[in-house]
Amino acid sequence: MEGCRILGCLKGIATGDAIGKQTETLSREDVLHWYPHGIRGFEGTPGSVIPRYLGNAKHEWRIGETTDDTERTVAVARAILTDRTVSHASVGRELLRCTKCVHPGLKSLWEFHQAADPGRIARNHDGCGAAIRVAPVGIFYASHRAEQLLNGAREASVSTHGGSLAIAAAAAVAAAVSAAIDEASPDEVLERAECAAAEAERRWPGAAAPAFADAVRTVHHTLRRLSALRAAEIATVCFPNQPLTIVPLALALATVMESAKEAILVAANVGGDSDSVASIAGAILGAMYPTTVDHDWYEVVEAVNDHNLVALANDLAPLRH
Repeated sequence: MEGCRILGCLKGIATGDAIGKQTETLSREDVLHWYPHGIRGFEGTPGSVIPRYLGNAKHEWRIGETTDDTERTVAVARAILTDRTVSHASVGRELLRCTKCVHPGLKSLWEFHQAADPGRIARNHDGCGAAIRVAPVGIFYASHRAEQLLNGAREASVSTHGGSLAIAAAAAVAAAVSAAIDEASPDEVLERAECAAAEAERRWPGAAAPAFADAVRTVHHTLRRLSALRAAEIATVCFPNQPLTIVPLALALATVMESAKEAILVAANVGGDSDSVASIAGAILGAMYPTTVDHDWYEVVEAVNDHNLVALANDLAPLRH
């Protein structure tokens, strides 16, 4: 069953990433402009270019294609499989092999690739770029290994993201994924995420007062108070466009909802950093409820990207400890 949860986690990441990419950076209003009926899955022919990316100078993203979120998650997994530990140098080595989203507009990745140093430690950047790739740390360490999860999350982060909020977000996601694989309840998953974030902020503080763990709790309470989890209402109260809403929203969806598929659709229809929210929520819910990852979506993702996540899950499962 543990292996099934690990595979569900990886499938949730990839399907959430690909479904969410269709609306990334769009406002809720622009989501409805491009998709008047909302996102219901892959909107168009798999492998064809997403309409709003036609002619895009950086990359013509395709329907069903995963982003740097999944690419760098697989890179962290490769580092763990090779070295049987989590170290920033081994993670950095694998991240340098990644090619997606390496451009000056994304400073965290651009600076890392320009330095071309696998041992580099970033001292800034508070975005969610570390949180979206940290699930393999939660797969590698069982949930009772709080110290290893915390340090592993930091090691997986600092090649590109050294800010306090970024490390706290990564620690929260790693702890949540690990707890989900260990069949923790939604409340327990949220509690582990909050505790990991709070400890990360205490251990690696930033210039501002600690805020991430409180944001996780606040966004969760906000969603719990909504009469229904509709994209329009969620976009109004916690639109995912900055560090204190992106990962907290993903964690809230993952601990309020009970379906990876449904959480991914909600995230995609909200807009903002939709691929990150959908990917993280999909990871946690895929681990908690593996059968709720949409099989047809996953078949599309594999056909378009050839990740072979089944083999990756089979390789990672025996290492969990």
